[in-house]
Amino acid sequence: MLAFLGAIICIIASVHPAGTAAPAAVPAADNDSAAAALLPAADKGLGALHGPAEALASAGPRLPGGPPPPPLFSRFVCTPLSAECPATGPGTGPATGPGPEELLALRSAAAQLRRTALEQKERIRMDQETIRELTGKLSRCEGGLRTPAAAAPPAAAAGLRAAPRPGTMGHPPAEPPAVRELEEAVRALQDRIDRIEQELPARTNGSVPTTPALARDALHTKMEQLEEQLLSKILTLQKERQAANTDRSQQQHDIEKELNSLQNRVTELEHGPPGYSPPDAFKVTIPVQNNYMYARMKKSLPELYAFTICMWLKSKALAGLGTPFSYSVPSQANEIVLLEWGTNPLELLINDKVAQLPLSLKDKAWHHVCVAWTTRDGKWSAYQDGEQRGAGENLASWHAIKPQGVIILGQEQDTLGGRFDATQAFVGELAQFSVWDHMLAPAEILGLANCTSHLQGNVIQWDDQAVEVFGGASKGGFAACEEGRKA
Repeated sequence: MLAFLGAIICIIASVHPAGTAAPAAVPAADNDSAAAALLPAADKGLGALHGPAEALASAGPRLPGGPPPPPLFSRFVCTPLSAECPATGPGTGPATGPGPEELLALRSAAAQLRRTALEQKERIRMDQETIRELTGKLSRCEGGLRTPAAAAPPAAAAGLRAAPRPGTMGHPPAEPPAVRELEEAVRALQDRIDRIEQELPARTNGSVPTTPALARDALHTKMEQLEEQLLSKILTLQKERQAANTDRSQQQHDIEKELNSLQNRVTELEHGPPGYSPPDAFKVTIPVQNNYMYARMKKSLPELYAFTICMWLKSKALAGLGTPFSYSVPSQANEIVLLEWGTNPLELLINDKVAQLPLSLKDKAWHHVCVAWTTRDGKWSAYQDGEQRGAGENLASWHAIKPQGVIILGQEQDTLGGRFDATQAFVGELAQFSVWDHMLAPAEILGLANCTSHLQGNVIQWDDQAVEVFGGASKGGFAACEEGRKA
């Protein structure tokens, strides 16, 4: 056993490459001489693994006015050995050298100790580089802010430069106070750098703004002012346009009234007072296709489950008859409409449902037209000059004609009593518009067409006091049978 311990001591003494071969026997000495013998004498700073106790003690951190710190190495317990390292035991012969296995174990232990020493040395070197880098960064930050840098205490700086990492033979290296102080100093430096970096943006923001920042703020303020001016201008234009639309509508209404009064005055001058005898002997003339000439019935329809509508008409349109009449209610603009638009055939619309009528009325002659309908099965029939030309069913079956609507002659209503379309307007003359609340018999319709019957509508009668004209439409005398014979 003594031989084994002697071999370990000899191997440890030769760990550093610059060291010389250890003597076979180490005399009893204190810790300082043993450590100096085991380590290179040239490495006296943090680059050395260990150093003499006096040097380490002088390099460690020291408080001002206080006693020097205790040495970082505990004393080794060394026992002198003979040069031969004899090993004897009771009942045995002379000692023999270590066997092959012991030598292999010794070499492994020596190699492990050598690697440990090199790793310790490399770690200390890296710590030194880190400290230099952090110190330089701190100096740059403090120089940039022009603030007095608080110098580290000399004892602390000396401790950072010469902080040793002690270890003992046969025991794992314990963390000495110098290493802990080194770590605390590094953390303090990092905290200080972080605080300086956090204060730098705040000081920069608190300083006088640069020229680009001032220009950007001025541009932003100018854009906000322009936006406010633009919004104000838009609101003003909208108000002006609304006022202009109101004025235009009022002006159009006034013009229509003036035109109507002028037309009536011209009619009076040409034909004398409109004293029709009988009161139904008149016609409504719409000379131009537009969206403001029309006639309106003063009376509305009640709720109907059947009807017959008859009238005399003479179209002057070049293409398409237009809309001889339309009946609109608040919930349905196309409650009852007779319409021929564009190249489409003449159509009868009830509650926006459509039936095409095989009538031909575009020869610029007077024609007597009747349409009859009942809600039962939606049956309908169409007559031209007293003859039935078409019939069908399923036209708005079981629908009731709604009351309290508006009857317009010459225009198609897209809303209740208005929003006319010039392309759907009627151009020509209308007369004898009458409405019944049932389907007339074919014989009754024939009598109306050939002037042998003077049957009046029981819902709407054709009367001068019941018809209003607007926009330049006019009234004139009309004798149904005489006009028919002339045609």
